[in-house]
Amino acid sequence: MTVKAPSSLDELMAALRCLPGVGPKSAQRMAYHLLQRDQPGAARLSGALRIALDRIRHCDKCNSFSEAALCELCASARRDAGLLCVVESPADLLMVEQTQSYGGMYFVLAGVLSPLDGIGPKEIHLDRLLKRATDGVVREVVLATNFTAEGEATAHYAGELLLARGIKVTRIARGLPVGGELDHVDAGTLAQAVIERRAV
Repeated sequence: MTVKAPSSLDELMAALRCLPGVGPKSAQRMAYHLLQRDQPGAARLSGALRIALDRIRHCDKCNSFSEAALCELCASARRDAGLLCVVESPADLLMVEQTQSYGGMYFVLAGVLSPLDGIGPKEIHLDRLLKRATDGVVREVVLATNFTAEGEATAHYAGELLLARGIKVTRIARGLPVGGELDHVDAGTLAQAVIERRAV
């Protein structure tokens, strides 16, 4: 006779599999760890998820996560409202912020164009981006989507729409990482760095 896990344990393992990169074995390991070794941690995780689901919403202006109608960045008078950086996700927004090299505003697409997955312009809020970019305040839109096929297609599509409306559009540069050595860089990155070289 095969021993089966309790149905509630099966449900917990199935729920954990919604996390990116978590397969059946990882989900099983996590479930057993939480129940056997860290029940206070499990209770904290459950409570934190419940609170986040109740309180977190999308910022009305930039579409990032926020507990209020406007996130802290959009509500700040210190930001340059004339610069608008377009990113794929709230995580990308945080990465750009951590560089401390950008002082403008943001717009989070919450995805990229991917026709094979049924993700078109409507699903990534391009209509809201166009409305925001043509508000009379924005003077430049910086496209900071990832350099994947989907990210490039999204940047190209959004860029064409914005240019057609007379908005200045720029794209973050590609190239060598700071401190990188040429013999450790892939050919595509090195080629792009040569093509996008600038005057010294």
